[in-house]
Amino acid sequence: MKDAAPAVVLDTNVVLSALLCERGRLAPLRRAWQARRVEPLASRDSIAELIRALGYPKFRLAPEHRLELLGDYLPCCRTVDVPARVKGAPLCPDAGDQMFIDLLSTGRARWLVTGDRGLLRLSAEAGGRIVTPRDFLASLAEP
Repeated sequence: MKDAAPAVVLDTNVVLSALLCERGRLAPLRRAWQARRVEPLASRDSIAELIRALGYPKFRLAPEHRLELLGDYLPCCRTVDVPARVKGAPLCPDAGDQMFIDLLSTGRARWLVTGDRGLLRLSAEAGGRIVTPRDFLASLAEP
């Protein structure tokens, strides 16, 4: 029997980089979720933020392209219903990033993958489960 793919929380910037830069340093992450080697977790709030970010003028994405990118990512995700306040979850200094900490706890994810320094500072409080994309990709490469 095949082991279940590890559940991971990917912050919005990580997802955007993986989706928008097909040959970028996070392209292996996109291939990992497509191959079901990882199971990204998503919540109502994280999905709304991703949809909003894909609409930023700086990306110049046509509505059809945005839908295509969402169609690449969202079907690979497991949606988690996150309560308004998650007991025992560390408090993030940036209230806008709390959704990722809460999703990590509620979804019992193995990792939260982020480049955000504020979130990375909470790694010890989260049991070492908050990692950089580089560290996460290195762990995927290990046998």
